[in-house]
Amino acid sequence: MRSVEAGDQLFNLNAIMQECLFCKIIAKEIPSEIVYEDDLVFCFLDIHPVNPGHVLVVPKTHCENLEDLPDGFDVKLMSAIKKMTLIIKRDLGYEATNLILNNGAAAGQVIPHAHFHVIPRKAGDGYEQWHGKDYEDGQIAEIAGKIRAGINTNN
Repeated sequence: MRSVEAGDQLFNLNAIMQECLFCKIIAKEIPSEIVYEDDLVFCFLDIHPVNPGHVLVVPKTHCENLEDLPDGFDVKLMSAIKKMTLIIKRDLGYEATNLILNNGAAAGQVIPHAHFHVIPRKAGDGYEQWHGKDYEDGQIAEIAGKIRAGINTNN
């Protein structure tokens, strides 16, 4: 039994995996339209697509968000994402795709298992992008400095 501590709580990873919707889909306990699978990655159609062909690319290993993803998975995930993008554009006739990761509840993540959305796009399809905001005076340099400092201390 593997456990992980978060704050004051101890979580049993086996129990989380048993309750995770995506882990159940990966284990084929819940039906899905699988479009690609290898030893580390599982791809299936989203049941509430932005557009038909909307694919979810999911690591087979349970990890709640991007930060929990084991090293080495990034190459396999990006390879699967690239493959899905190519097929969506070439074989489904879409002009473009969006790649989205909702990383945490505040970012809109609903299923607590890291996953990327590959969303097929055509001009005028009605899907709206987020709207950007301007930085306050001096804020852009301050934020950039904090990110650079974090890179230098956390890698």
